[in-house]
Amino acid sequence: MNDQLVLTQIEAGYRILTLNRPDKLNAFNEAMHAALRAAIDEAEADVDCRALMITGAGRAFCSGQDLNDRLLKPGEKSKTRDSLERNYNPLVRRLRALPFPTVAAVNGIAAGAGCNIALACDIVVAAKSATFTQSFARVGLIPDSGGTFFLPRLVGDARARGLALIAQELKAEKAAEWGMIWRCVDDNALLYEAQRICQHFSVAPTQGLSLIKQALDASAVNSLDEQLDLERDLQHQASELPDYAEGVRAFMEKRKPKFNGRKGKTE
Repeated sequence: MNDQLVLTQIEAGYRILTLNRPDKLNAFNEAMHAALRAAIDEAEADVDCRALMITGAGRAFCSGQDLNDRLLKPGEKSKTRDSLERNYNPLVRRLRALPFPTVAAVNGIAAGAGCNIALACDIVVAAKSATFTQSFARVGLIPDSGGTFFLPRLVGDARARGLALIAQELKAEKAAEWGMIWRCVDDNALLYEAQRICQHFSVAPTQGLSLIKQALDASAVNSLDEQLDLERDLQHQASELPDYAEGVRAFMEKRKPKFNGRKGKTE
């Protein structure tokens, strides 16, 4: 077994990060958090990276927090607040703010924080055998890592409450039917489908996609007037990018556009 906790595969225009603790169902410990942060740092620093896929090794995407990492000695205070502040919350914020799309390829169990980290990605594709579980209530905790934010917005209040309070696993096909994820595919088609999406993003107008991410995230808290003003401002910003000019030229010339993505100059 590869002893790297996060594997990085560099493809043309995108990267694949694989959580690699299959014997622990890819549960997070401090070391894996650090490895994932470093891998995301490297991806963001690479201007040729225009999309990021996250998946898991073995039969799980991620089972959440490794509880062995949180075992307390008698009289020792809980580490949960510190863990969220240092690891999970920055990770969720980072995924939402990356200047390119993120794709979660959920290959199996996605439980607890692992479920919500998948939902923090822009696109979620899941294998039919995959399951999503808000397992927190089983141990007396609340959904964290954005769970109480993402779930009501994706599936509505009634279903979000059921998922959080009952902590029952949700099969991938039902998750797709409910609109919680983008697509459910046959197990043997998962990586093909996720890579196909990444390949699409690898030649897309990346800076424009980043502005779309900003607009959609802001819509969760903005009034209509605030959102209209934001759309005006972001649209102006997008219209001044080289990729917009290239897109218009390509349309007029009836050819495929050649977008530069994260590079500022037209080649």
